[in-house]
Amino acid sequence: MTDIFPHEEFDDWAESYDASVSIDQFPFTGYRDVLTNIVALAETRPGMSVLDLGTGTGNLAAGFARLGCELWCTDFSAPMLAQARLKLPQAHFLQHDLRVELPAGWQRPFDRIVSAYVMHHFELDEKVRILRGLLPRLAPGGRLIIGDIAFPNQAALDQVKAEAGEGWEDEYYWLVDQAMPALEKAAMQVSYRQISSCAGIFVISIL
Repeated sequence: MTDIFPHEEFDDWAESYDASVSIDQFPFTGYRDVLTNIVALAETRPGMSVLDLGTGTGNLAAGFARLGCELWCTDFSAPMLAQARLKLPQAHFLQHDLRVELPAGWQRPFDRIVSAYVMHHFELDEKVRILRGLLPRLAPGGRLIIGDIAFPNQAALDQVKAEAGEGWEDEYYWLVDQAMPALEKAAMQVSYRQISSCAGIFVISIL
């Protein structure tokens, strides 16, 4: 498995990550709005189980903790998980690469599976493969909610790229006009909401 984004880069970022995402410019324009909207779109109730993939320092999971959810959080960076544990001592944590199947103790049904600012590290085919593999982990009536760096189309990406200048980095950002058909072809029911110029949210359930 090729490590295009080695965990060492994220290990080194762990202590300063929260400061980075607080800067309201690409790639984190609208970051807090994305997290707030993911929590709202999840429509959780106290006691629901939530699996947060790539939890980082736990910012998204914290929103579900405030609603009384049972939290299961993964990340492939141990230092990121250490930061998340400080915020969420009640959560279950697992160091895990989401490209690999969850271990036996985590192969259970979840009411919601969520993720924020993670999937843009993978090409579209890999995104679809990962998400399709998570569908069996959804409890009846469950849904996947994915917030990430995303653009309606290539023209929208090009505009933000031009505005970002030297702040731009090329990664596998979502292009919604390509992603929606690919997800639907993989037997997923999908809706999408653009939150900022460079971020949006996919809500996915089983067809």
